[in-house]
Amino acid sequence: MVTPSLQRRLGLGDAVFIGLGSMIGAGVFAAFGPAAAAAGSGLLVGLAIAALVAFGNATSTAQLAVAHPTSGGTYAYGRAELGPWWGFVAGWGFVVGKLASCAAMALTFAAYAAPPGWERPVAIVTVAALAAVNWFGVTRTAQATRVIVVVVLLALAVAIAAGGAAPDHAGWLAPEALWSEGAYGILQSAGLLFFAFAGYARIATMGEEVRDPARTIPRAIILAFVGALIVYTLVAVTVLSTLGPEATAASTEPVAAATAAAGWAWAEPVVRVGAAAASLGALLALIAGIGRTTFAMAHEGDLPRALSAVHPRWRVPHRADLAIAVVVIVAVLVADLRGVIGFSSFGVLLYYLVANVAALRQRAGARRYPRVLQVVGAAGCVVLGMTLPWQSVVAGALVVAAGIVYRMLRLRLTRAA
Repeated sequence: MVTPSLQRRLGLGDAVFIGLGSMIGAGVFAAFGPAAAAAGSGLLVGLAIAALVAFGNATSTAQLAVAHPTSGGTYAYGRAELGPWWGFVAGWGFVVGKLASCAAMALTFAAYAAPPGWERPVAIVTVAALAAVNWFGVTRTAQATRVIVVVVLLALAVAIAAGGAAPDHAGWLAPEALWSEGAYGILQSAGLLFFAFAGYARIATMGEEVRDPARTIPRAIILAFVGALIVYTLVAVTVLSTLGPEATAASTEPVAAATAAAGWAWAEPVVRVGAAAASLGALLALIAGIGRTTFAMAHEGDLPRALSAVHPRWRVPHRADLAIAVVVIVAVLVADLRGVIGFSSFGVLLYYLVANVAALRQRAGARRYPRVLQVVGAAGCVVLGMTLPWQSVVAGALVVAAGIVYRMLRLRLTRAA
């Protein structure tokens, strides 16, 4: 029997845009409000901490991707370097965390684009439409993501220009404002902001679809990470300086609110279009990434093997993508956006903890970055995970435990047969 395989169609530019499409949107339009509620202006310090931890994770992911150019990301790396259980925990954390993110991005898009009362139906149609785009091939996904990223960056440029023309909010950068919520608040904001950097994982999960993966994936991961960090920093400074930390924390749409507060009334609709496009881009890339991890887990038997099928014409894991779309639609029907960022962050931090441990165990011949980066990444994942809101930690731990129980039962049934 021939093992199903995906087709290598993506170049460096495609991979960078998929990473940017995953990161820019989820962070810029969703995370600054909760982060400001946790730390006030100290979210800038939290952003720096999140970036440091994320950089350690990015280098670990890049190093592992060179040695294992296959779909599945850290699920595959953990299995290869540490054993099946490590891989399963990473893969399960990624899938459940990012399913929550998919629902959040669909609902965020609908909040900007749908008439009042129609948010959930519009979100459902959006999920179905983007799943269809992904069904017809990864190059369609990459092309759509390029367009979306360009629209988002133009909208953010307008928002930053508006903020630059507005008078600064008094005292937002004073030392007492930066440290008003203490170290715990800053670390919690870092954990909430961390999930916004996780888009580079989408590049690694598509390892079987990238041309020359040993060269392309590490370069794409670093380029996407640096680009997103620059954008996040500029937008964070703009929002805080225009609105101040309290108004930022109170707003569900801080970038649009900052643009309106700057007096650029004509620009607010432009920013809202950018926010809607950002949510679409993040959702499109998330569906693709989760589908590839699901495909890899199903191929190994950690999820139903029927999900490992590859479409004979479009060469995508179509059953996995369909299953992801169905689960996300169900989540859209019942989800509450409160706490979803924390839940997603818990799963993603667990995923990267495994990535750092796996990279730390690699031998000298596979090493591309100093071990200290993997130590920083692993320690950061543990600290940020434990300082997330307690509800997110409890919910995440329960879901991970449920996955472990599922795998134990499956293995027991397999041995009994």
